[in-house]
Amino acid sequence: MATRTNLPPAWSQGEKLTAAAANNLRGAFRILQVVHTYYTTQQFSASSEFADTGLSLAITPQATSSKVLVIVNQAGCYKTANNTLLKLKLFRGATELCQFEGYGGFTNTTADNGFGSCSTVWLDSPNTTTAVTYKTKFNSNGNNNGTYVQTAGSASTIALLEVSA
Repeated sequence: MATRTNLPPAWSQGEKLTAAAANNLRGAFRILQVVHTYYTTQQFSASSEFADTGLSLAITPQATSSKVLVIVNQAGCYKTANNTLLKLKLFRGATELCQFEGYGGFTNTTADNGFGSCSTVWLDSPNTTTAVTYKTKFNSNGNNNGTYVQTAGSASTIALLEVSA
């Protein structure tokens, strides 16, 4: 549980910020570090098994109480033929955190279908001070036909923000 920060209900113009008030502000939900990357290599899957999209990033939290805000934009999502669904999931290491796409691209025709980007924001509590890796995985749901991410070199991005708690 995060420690409650005792902030005044309001400050008035001209009021001085005391040392005690500044100390209360110092550790309260401050962004401690930010890491970011992108990945542009097209990936393909025709399997119901989840495969890496190639988008992956590690962060080493400074405290076990820190939270990690994960911001993902998975670009170039595309499916081939009918009855094919693209599923996307976010993982911390081998632990699944969330599924952020599960029905994308479904059309009841034989047409290929590109549907742009899929995004998620996740606040995680890794409870560690060792490096943790966040990554996305995808599949072709139902193993019917193929799915792609990063089509035509589109850039998928991931940002990790360590937040003090």
